[in-house]
Amino acid sequence: MKTLNYRVVLLAFALIFGIVFSIPSLTQSESGKKIILGLDLQGGLHMLLGIKSEIAIESRIKSMAATVKYMFDDEDIIFDDLRMNENGTITFELLDNDDVVKATALIEKEIEGTVLSQKSLKFSLEMTEEEKIRTKQDAIGQAVDTIRNRLNEFGLAEPTVAKQGADKILVEVPGIKNREDIARLKKLIERAAHLQLMAVDEDRIARVDTMSENEAKSFGNIILTDVKTPQKYLVRAIPVLDGSMLTDAKVGFDESNQPVINFSLDGQGAKIFGDFTGKYVGKRMAVVLDNKVYSAPNINERIGGGNVQISGNFTFSEAQDLAIALRSGALLAPVIIESERFIGPSLGADSIKSSSLALMLGFLLVVIFMVLYYGMAGIIANVALIGNLFLILAVMSLVGATLTLPGMAGIVLTVGMAVDANVIINERIRELLHQGKSIGKSIEDGYNNAFTAIFDANVTTLIAAIVLVVYGTGAIKGFAITMGIGIAASMLTAIVGTHGIYQWILPKMDKKKLNFWFGIKQEGAK
Repeated sequence: MKTLNYRVVLLAFALIFGIVFSIPSLTQSESGKKIILGLDLQGGLHMLLGIKSEIAIESRIKSMAATVKYMFDDEDIIFDDLRMNENGTITFELLDNDDVVKATALIEKEIEGTVLSQKSLKFSLEMTEEEKIRTKQDAIGQAVDTIRNRLNEFGLAEPTVAKQGADKILVEVPGIKNREDIARLKKLIERAAHLQLMAVDEDRIARVDTMSENEAKSFGNIILTDVKTPQKYLVRAIPVLDGSMLTDAKVGFDESNQPVINFSLDGQGAKIFGDFTGKYVGKRMAVVLDNKVYSAPNINERIGGGNVQISGNFTFSEAQDLAIALRSGALLAPVIIESERFIGPSLGADSIKSSSLALMLGFLLVVIFMVLYYGMAGIIANVALIGNLFLILAVMSLVGATLTLPGMAGIVLTVGMAVDANVIINERIRELLHQGKSIGKSIEDGYNNAFTAIFDANVTTLIAAIVLVVYGTGAIKGFAITMGIGIAASMLTAIVGTHGIYQWILPKMDKKKLNFWFGIKQEGAK
């Protein structure tokens, strides 16, 4: 008998690899990496979110005002009475006529989607209608990306976060079961995580407890409360900088071993922060998150480097979730949970049972057909088929993929494609045997003739699967992942592996027993 060839060795290695790394998923053992079951199989949380996109416009206007202030300060443009008005406009007055051209050029260059109006030295800046529409659309798209990033950092596997309709967001989180985790998750999703560093109005803060909101607005201020106490702060409405300049946020501990959040700013943010702290030594700066003051420390000296700390008597889990929200980015507009429902695992158990039964029944029927129709060639094809299934499970286990009902459909589909490849190969071999060619020649030419058709079909399907993985979400992505893994595995098992087995056992094949080897009823080989 001919010695083992590299194709057989590869198939044997694939079988061993597949079996070993599939065991944790098949047995659901505590050790080893396992396939994660999706929402439709193990239950979990299903939510539909709404978004207050009009708030995104307010945030955009506030950011524009902060940009104007920074640019004018940086370019030594003298201005006065910079404020945001209730009608959505930003107004300011220049004090030097020589600054008009420079100020106008700066705004037109740096702030897009706005209209600047001038009356003498007084200016009004407002967003165009097109910019308002774009801002609202961006808020929805950004909310989808931000929530998905937060859930991924939270440690949840394959959550589904997708836009639904014009202004709704669908969130599905599989595997989350206890009330504490659900409450923590909802808080993480709803948190806007809008960070602002704001100057405290030291001249008027003594009257903050008796000051009305309208009076505060007349001074260009707003009134905010402390996150833990009823204490009020009077701060400038236009922030020094916001969370858009944040690059990282991590949990740390202060001198008393209490959790704090250390965050870093980008280059522009670090410069703005350094210039502000250098200019306002002896005054206070409020660290504001979602319109609550977490701290308002005195500025003792210029602070460079762009490193800032938030303290607020956090628990460790609170600090951890807040750091996740800050790293993932602030929501441009608040989201609200419009509906939620918990899907129990009983539906998943029934789905798994029904799908597993369908998979096993289909697999068994294919195996029986291949043996009855192709004889020993059918058994070889079945070996490759079993190897293909184990490889799919092993790879999915190693990468921690999520298996959904569509994913199980993808496995069934790849089983059919793997069998189809062997059917094409066996038919080519049988055609050549009918023509009177030798068994060895028929096998080699059969694989050569079938390879192009199989390869082209698999590559085109694999391209479609890759596109679905990149652009799809949830169930679509799960289907594409299992299909892609199955196609790659079938190329190894159905083409390379079975070819190696034929080459290995070729000396044992008898031209007088073609019915046994290939299911051919008459002898035609020489």
